[in-house]
Amino acid sequence: MIKVIGVRFRNAGKIYYFDPVNLEVKAGDHVIVETARGIEYGYVVLGAREVEDEKVVQPLKSVIRMATKADDEAEKKNHEKEKEAFKICREKIKKHGLLMKLIDAEYTFDNNKVLFYFTADGRIDFRELVKDLASVFKTRIELRQVGVRDETKIVGGVGICGRTLCCHSYLSEFIPVSIKMAKEQNLSLNPTKISGVCGRLMCCLKNEEETYEELNSKLPSVGDFITTDDGLKGEVHSVSVLRQLVKVVVMIKDDKEIREYKVEQLRFKPRRRREKNQVTDEELKALEALEKKEGKSKLDDN
Repeated sequence: MIKVIGVRFRNAGKIYYFDPVNLEVKAGDHVIVETARGIEYGYVVLGAREVEDEKVVQPLKSVIRMATKADDEAEKKNHEKEKEAFKICREKIKKHGLLMKLIDAEYTFDNNKVLFYFTADGRIDFRELVKDLASVFKTRIELRQVGVRDETKIVGGVGICGRTLCCHSYLSEFIPVSIKMAKEQNLSLNPTKISGVCGRLMCCLKNEEETYEELNSKLPSVGDFITTDDGLKGEVHSVSVLRQLVKVVVMIKDDKEIREYKVEQLRFKPRRRREKNQVTDEELKALEALEKKEGKSKLDDN
């Protein structure tokens, strides 16, 4: 076991482990640490704790010191400088006629490097742009191309739920999301209904996947033939997953009638995973373009 603290450098960014040495560091503190990018100012999100050796990437770097008021002021000034850097870079991009969209500008704490994040449809030859920016800022310049998910994570926004986007508020890493998750939750498979601000499948489809899998495993499928506890046989008309209720079309004296039963009142063959997750050919065609866009791009924010 190794004693570590967890530090973030961006809002909802990845958590990195550092050795607290003999310092009393707790969640909420600010620290100065050495990273692959140089000296950085970080926010402690996980207080001192012991973790398994395999969870730590060696060599484990140590905390240099607790952040002072001077460090806080320096970080604040860097944020102000980033706004000006963003404006200058956007003007330079326009000057060079490059087809790229600038997303964010970021100074390292020691001002050893300025990073610019951008999106573009393909590869961009920005060598002349880098030279131009280096002559202006007199420091190392790095341009990093990111995907649309990363763009949304950096910029932020409000989802259709009315809350701040998950990726911008707390998700440190993107999770795999598939059409099957929407199918499992009986959601509309219209791409515009299950896509987030970034145009990709909504990350929150993952949140209730396990719950719906468990509840659906106890229910029959629409169209299945079942037997009720009062001796009637019929065909499943619809199901209420959360309430665990099933509406069944039964025959009463040669007349069809829809009755509602609790799932415990029915006898049927449990559906197989392959059947409950099956997507029709028409659904696949409608969603093909959306699934093709699903990328695994990740923003390494340190």
